[in-house]
Amino acid sequence: MTGNAGAKPFAWPLRVYTQHTDAGGVVFHANYLSFMECARTELLQSLGFDLGELARRDRVLFVVHSAQIAYHKPALLNELLTVTAQVKRVGRARLEFDQAVMRREEVLASAELSLACVSAKSYRPVAVPEAIRKKLEGLR
Repeated sequence: MTGNAGAKPFAWPLRVYTQHTDAGGVVFHANYLSFMECARTELLQSLGFDLGELARRDRVLFVVHSAQIAYHKPALLNELLTVTAQVKRVGRARLEFDQAVMRREEVLASAELSLACVSAKSYRPVAVPEAIRKKLEGLR
């Protein structure tokens, strides 16, 4: 993960439940992306931004444009994990994050994600709302 080495990433705790795993009790690979989306949503919520309200009031959505993920070790049923989200870059209509799923200090999965800010009506790119831009840039 790149980002600002001095900035501490946002951390969200998670327990692995049965619905997250395959028959062997190992977290299904796509669920890591779901865990990361929850952490990004919780990061924005912690800054005072409700994604549902942004969609209704401001008519903007954040959609995943690209994701590059590496799986290092498996997470297992009933484990306590931490999912991190760190702002890497705030662009005009794009947000970039470094994220990880961790078991204590051990990285289980790491990813770089790019989100596009789009109109909730047309799905075309629009500028990241200024209030969000300022708060996220303050985390870098």
